[in-house]
Amino acid sequence: MKVQIMLRILFRLLRTRKANAAELARETDVSERSIYRYVEELSIAGVPIDIIRGRKGGICLPDTYRLPSNFFSKEEYAAAVNALSALYEQLPDEAVRGALEKLTRQEKADAHDLSLSGNILVDSGTWGDAYGFSDTLKFLESATEARACVDMTYVDREGTVSRRTVEPHLLIYKQNIWYLYAWCRKRENFRLFRVGRIRGARDTGETFERRHFERADLPLKFRFEDRELVRLRLAVQKSALPDVEEWLGMNSVRRGGDSFIAEAEVPGGEVLLSKLLGLGSGIRVLEPASVAAGLRERAAAVCGLYSAAKGGETSSVAAKDDRSYQTD
Repeated sequence: MKVQIMLRILFRLLRTRKANAAELARETDVSERSIYRYVEELSIAGVPIDIIRGRKGGICLPDTYRLPSNFFSKEEYAAAVNALSALYEQLPDEAVRGALEKLTRQEKADAHDLSLSGNILVDSGTWGDAYGFSDTLKFLESATEARACVDMTYVDREGTVSRRTVEPHLLIYKQNIWYLYAWCRKRENFRLFRVGRIRGARDTGETFERRHFERADLPLKFRFEDRELVRLRLAVQKSALPDVEEWLGMNSVRRGGDSFIAEAEVPGGEVLLSKLLGLGSGIRVLEPASVAAGLRERAAAVCGLYSAAKGGETSSVAAKDDRSYQTD
């Protein structure tokens, strides 16, 4: 009974995205106190439900949330749709119809990560797309096009959680990261938000008038102006050449003896060191010496995690585990 009620609440919110406790209590024939208890259990289970206080509030499910792709297996999914279709023919209940509509709209194809905008096709899926990054991006694209105000929960790099009502004006893709350029009503100014840090978002039902801004107003340097720029010079092996060309641009790379030389002015700091470490042994820093020293320190720290002593301990444990499964 408990699980059935929780599922009814979930499918109701998937259909309408918002409801109040009194409505859910009437539909499930339980008390409002029980509704809040079930909502709390759904939240603990990972469903991002928000409770918004006030006249326009209620129990809300972000518009970006979809059922996980592994919620049903392919066979279970087909069986659920068929069963609900048969049930609705015998019992035309609105709750059944809503659940059926939601299931049939649920995107199950592998192509759900593809976003088409004009003449640009973008595969927006991430390596760990468990939290519906692609759905969030599609929702923000639609909201930007429709001039729809968005209520969103945002988590910054320090882990601070804030709730914002924003007017989305532009989606920006730079250096493999998606950003939302939006007017933030809390800050009363334009702000740049990383899409991957938006925990949940929903349409408030309100539209906005676009605010004028110039291309020069866009923070496309992404705070690089307050970071020291360094003149980077690299020796590049052929194995790393494609990655370096895509990173710095082909015009920044020239042949130099047995390898290639790449030169560019780039922001320094941890971001640069992380990028260079990611290129591995395919590059060698020629200048500046401070960047080369920083790489040596970080490489030594990484090697320390995989030292011969620790590796030996790991190997001996693995060997012991292997022997425990051997039979006479």
